[in-house]
Amino acid sequence: MKLLTSNFLTCALKTCKSSPQSFPLHFRDAELEQTEMEYNPLFLKNILPRLEWDALRTVAEELGFTNLPSQKPEFPTPPSAGISTQEETREASGDEAMDTSSPPDVTARGEGEEEEAVLRHLHTVLLETHVMEGKLVCGNCGHEYRIKEGIANFLLPGHLV
Repeated sequence: MKLLTSNFLTCALKTCKSSPQSFPLHFRDAELEQTEMEYNPLFLKNILPRLEWDALRTVAEELGFTNLPSQKPEFPTPPSAGISTQEETREASGDEAMDTSSPPDVTARGEGEEEEAVLRHLHTVLLETHVMEGKLVCGNCGHEYRIKEGIANFLLPGHLV
């Protein structure tokens, strides 16, 4: 289970639905594994606004990742993919050819390097860190969801449904 996934999970018990303490679920007895993945800064920039930053920091700190920024990083919004192709843009504007050279550097060199470092660290924490064994525990009711071979079991016993 990736750390990214835990940012979208809450306790499944009905009694916890309205409690703010049921999110985030906390890892207990977690066995972590690092799995190298292809770095994708565009994905990170797109997913970042959807994350509950305080919950992510809490869970990351519990697992030993203590150097996430205290405030959610804000990066320039990436252009939306799939709105139009270069050919459609050319046809709409009447241009015969478009400049397809690399985009201009809009950030200062130091800021660009700092942004890259933050994105790489987030990539490691969110996407390359997997919890292979352990438990997710609700902060409200204390219910434990077992994680086995990287998969959390959210099926509730009949008496809790």
